[in-house]
Amino acid sequence: MGKATGFLEFERRDNANIPVKERIKNYNEFHRILSADERREQGARCMNCGVPFCQSAMKLSGMVVGCPLNNLIPEWNDEIYNKRDRHAFNRLAKTSNFPEFTGRVCPALCEKACINGEHSKPVTIHDNELFIIEQAYKEGYIKPMIPSVRSNKKVAVIGSGPSGLAVADTLNHRGHNVTVFERDDRIGGLLMYGIPNMKLNKDVIFRRQKLMEEEGVVFKTGVNVGVDVKSEDLLKEFDAVVLCCGAKKARPLNGVDPKTQKGVYFAVDFLKSTTKALLDMDDDDRSVETLKKAGGYISAEGKNVVVVGGGDTGNDCIGTVIRHGAKSVTALEMMSAPPVERAENNPWPEWPKVLKVDYGHEEAIELFGNDPRIYETTVKEVRCDKKGNIKEIDIVKVGFENGKMVEKGEPETIPCDLLLIAAGFIGCEDYVAEEFKVNRTQRNVVETEEGKYASSIKGVFTAGDMHRGQSLVVWGVKEGRECAREVDKYLMGYSNL
Repeated sequence: MGKATGFLEFERRDNANIPVKERIKNYNEFHRILSADERREQGARCMNCGVPFCQSAMKLSGMVVGCPLNNLIPEWNDEIYNKRDRHAFNRLAKTSNFPEFTGRVCPALCEKACINGEHSKPVTIHDNELFIIEQAYKEGYIKPMIPSVRSNKKVAVIGSGPSGLAVADTLNHRGHNVTVFERDDRIGGLLMYGIPNMKLNKDVIFRRQKLMEEEGVVFKTGVNVGVDVKSEDLLKEFDAVVLCCGAKKARPLNGVDPKTQKGVYFAVDFLKSTTKALLDMDDDDRSVETLKKAGGYISAEGKNVVVVGGGDTGNDCIGTVIRHGAKSVTALEMMSAPPVERAENNPWPEWPKVLKVDYGHEEAIELFGNDPRIYETTVKEVRCDKKGNIKEIDIVKVGFENGKMVEKGEPETIPCDLLLIAAGFIGCEDYVAEEFKVNRTQRNVVETEEGKYASSIKGVFTAGDMHRGQSLVVWGVKEGRECAREVDKYLMGYSNL
């Protein structure tokens, strides 16, 4: 460990957030980074305990505890404390392809399993990781690693989200020739168009793209495989194909139809419109006023907004509509509110099932004076004017009996000019899976053997949300790395990955 008494001497200090009324004036990342000296102290708090659950990725009570990537956390915390930043980066890069992504958007399963957190506050592992990777870019430790020997094997990766990028990065470094196909105009999948700028500056993705291109990865954007390109053509040209198209089939709401009701949108479509408008602007200024002048996005300005869904995407919608200038925002969640503190049946080091106040909730509380979330509630009916524009909705309390949702009490009518559906996803979109004729599970994801990534079609593999269902960025990277090893073994007969 860096300092035997570090966890006793130094208090936990997070990267502080810019105050609400200042940060909502723009779409920039809003964390204030600690100085290098302050970060050394945070590294010193790591105890290098005998049982480091932070990096274990073991299952307890059906949940994974610690980092799915098995990041060597105590090792690089020690290097941070001892001012060996290059060594810290080398240890981090050994297990993680894209720390600049997870260091920004990961919910930090590692920290929830830190032994310091059992009785006090855990180590700032998440912020330490971000410090390491950004220091590496700043100091020039990160340079293109171009394979000295190529295998002459060609791999097509369909989709450029976290799993697709991890597959491509890993196989390219192995020496295979990798081409990534992305139907959107920019790479990144939900990293680009599902996560707002406030959480992940898109320049971070472009920086990684440039590095991967210098290393030999080919990106083809604006190519919709299954529409613009047929599966038989890819299977003839490439030695292996990896499907990493995500789980983008949005969960619908009964009686709610974005196609016929104006002012109703799926959350990802709404978030994408704002991000794309920011990226398409000639002006690099990401201020709220500059975007308003540019236009070209689904605006919540002056509207009563209702968000259905209490997860990360719902929170991102809240933060975005606040920057648009929404008149009000309400968030509906079907489940009951989680406890403020851990329940007895949810002990450390399990993931704490407790109430979380994220940045969007925090902003709504300060601006509107109350938490926007209403629990055990859903939409019963949407009311539109004669032109089909949504104007109000009926909401109703719900509960669960014998596994089925039941209504409780009488409906209540509330104003709603913009309804955003952030109720999760129900598997992969049909057309790519149908194009490659791969088997799917009852959860509508590509079927493989347990712990494997080969589909029912020879030479076709899958990873990420298209394989495991809607999940975290860190799991996408994990699956991409493991899938790459399986593809490598298929191509070469063995693998040293």
